[in-house]
Amino acid sequence: MKITFLGTSAGAPTRRRNVTSIALQLDQKSCLWLFDCGEGTQHQVLRSPLRLSQLERLFFTHLHGDHLFGLVGLLASRSLQDGVHTPVTLYGPEGLEAYVRGVLEASRTRLQYPLHIEIVRPGLICSTETEEVFAAPMLHGVPTFGYAVQEKTQSGRFDIEKAKDLGIPEGPLYGKLKRGESVTLEDGRVIEGKALVGQERPGRKIVFCGDTTFTPNAVALAKDADLLIHEATYCEEDHHLALRANHSTATMAAQVAKQAGVQMLVLTHFSARYEAEGVIGLPGLLAEAQEIFPNTVLAHDFWHHIIARREPLKTPLRED
Repeated sequence: MKITFLGTSAGAPTRRRNVTSIALQLDQKSCLWLFDCGEGTQHQVLRSPLRLSQLERLFFTHLHGDHLFGLVGLLASRSLQDGVHTPVTLYGPEGLEAYVRGVLEASRTRLQYPLHIEIVRPGLICSTETEEVFAAPMLHGVPTFGYAVQEKTQSGRFDIEKAKDLGIPEGPLYGKLKRGESVTLEDGRVIEGKALVGQERPGRKIVFCGDTTFTPNAVALAKDADLLIHEATYCEEDHHLALRANHSTATMAAQVAKQAGVQMLVLTHFSARYEAEGVIGLPGLLAEAQEIFPNTVLAHDFWHHIIARREPLKTPLRED
């Protein structure tokens, strides 16, 4: 799993940061998921190794412009690419479909691929062969959701060297053995796949908390996540501004990470005020979060992070 930040500014773009959009690439799949799509996202995609032709799903935390206004242009540009006819599904709060259909109709834009729109409700909203996506309501003054992408439990590693030592020919038999099935070789030996496959590995979990002030829902959604991506529009010095706008401070985000027991916290969605002179600045915002949750980093445009596969849990030895 690979995360790429296409925009890390709050409200409006700055000279160094575009507005919000985060890309997720899944292992061994030529597909791309986006979380939010602020104005200019398609330009950010063009400046990255990502490909719009691989776009499969877009998840919207809420319908404020800095998270939404890049959508129709991105969809229209994708439609102009030759040979791109695979469907795209949008997920978001009430009003998303009316907005998209209205702009497409007013601009007389005709997409050359199917477009599906799903209205989000709390709970499981999407299930694929390898992942499930859950939504939980956040606190931002308008209908807003956080999303958890939970990878399904993975089968253990297949021991190729052991299979070769047993004289098992490469090919279709390996596939059966990887699935834990038994196979009969030409010499009559029966090989149990379970003997060649290691312990199952728990799936990885990535959580996206878009615009929100502190809420226990974020803690519950992020429980034991490998990676929590959380907005940090303000520093704690500007706590009153965060509460007024239903945003988070870096301290709030770090508290969510600590209480949820996540492995890593990435902060994003920074107010432009912290790029100006005479204020605490982003390094101060980072230090504030790290006092509570040390494994915290700041995102910047085009920064990417790979979430490594989890190793199987070791069964503790019994003491007689």
